[in-house]
Amino acid sequence: MRKKVYIHDVSLRDGSHAISHKLDKHQIALYCQAAEKAGVPSVEVGHGNGLGASSIQVGFSRLEDIEMLSIARENLTKTKLAIHVMPGFTTINKDLKKAFEIGVDLVREACHCTEADITERHIAFARDCGKEVIGALMMTHMVSKEILLEEAIKMQSYGAEGIVLYDSAGAYLPENVREKISYLVSGLNIPVGFHAHNNLGMAIANSITAVESGAKIIDGAIRGFGAGAGNAQLEVLAAVLEKMEYETGISLYKILDAAEIAQENIIEELPTIKNLSIISGLSGVFSGFSKPVSRVAKEYELDARDIFVELGRRKVVAGQEDLIVEVALDLKKKNSTFNSSSNG
Repeated sequence: MRKKVYIHDVSLRDGSHAISHKLDKHQIALYCQAAEKAGVPSVEVGHGNGLGASSIQVGFSRLEDIEMLSIARENLTKTKLAIHVMPGFTTINKDLKKAFEIGVDLVREACHCTEADITERHIAFARDCGKEVIGALMMTHMVSKEILLEEAIKMQSYGAEGIVLYDSAGAYLPENVREKISYLVSGLNIPVGFHAHNNLGMAIANSITAVESGAKIIDGAIRGFGAGAGNAQLEVLAAVLEKMEYETGISLYKILDAAEIAQENIIEELPTIKNLSIISGLSGVFSGFSKPVSRVAKEYELDARDIFVELGRRKVVAGQEDLIVEVALDLKKKNSTFNSSSNG
């Protein structure tokens, strides 16, 4: 019997970062229809930072959350409708209750890799409402396998039915994946998964290493459509796993068709590994910082690479985008002081 791997599609959520959260009705409907035809098990929809995140801090969505989810629900019957949830952005009364009324099936409850405690209320509420809940630990390159297991066990105790490790900065090498995934697989009673970013060109290799290390859930985005250098390319994942004789339930030809549809109608620029993406991966900074860092660097006449390196030194995480300007001001002041000393 062929081993099974569950591929979770984050194109309409992580990909939102790549187009400044400007998905429109037609794009959501079109891609949901294509993903459904291809047999994709679940499609995640919403603002790049998740349900309730549309704001001046991380960027406004073109459409309200409820509108995006309603359109997706109308076009998904067999495929599960999923949402990304982060305490601090998402509230139970304002966001989750409305999303569940629309018919969301699957909740990705996400938090920074050391803050599982803050997810308990959301997980408990979603499970009480009969929803499937998967815990998501982000920026997992920042801590040891032992700490990750401790945090994952908390989420498991709250009711999470799976745990996915996010390589949010695209900082992992296969040996890191192997070490952490296998450790969690041996220490948990629920499935383990992996969410890759491609900053160092390792997204597919890392995803396959995760599967070989016992992961049962792998995230992917069509054409790699995601923040920064993008995610593991979903159609490539499907092809490679088929070659390795894993069962995903996805039709290869139809997911290739979905990739063409997305490229022609949604993706403004195909994800590539740009210089800043490499620095982001090496610095261990969330891929979604690329656009605001570039903008601030231009405004303050600084090298964006220096900003990324300093953000990495300060161990900045998603949600702390306001620190980009603070770092820029500090670097500007430092450069000014250095130049004055040199000229003096």
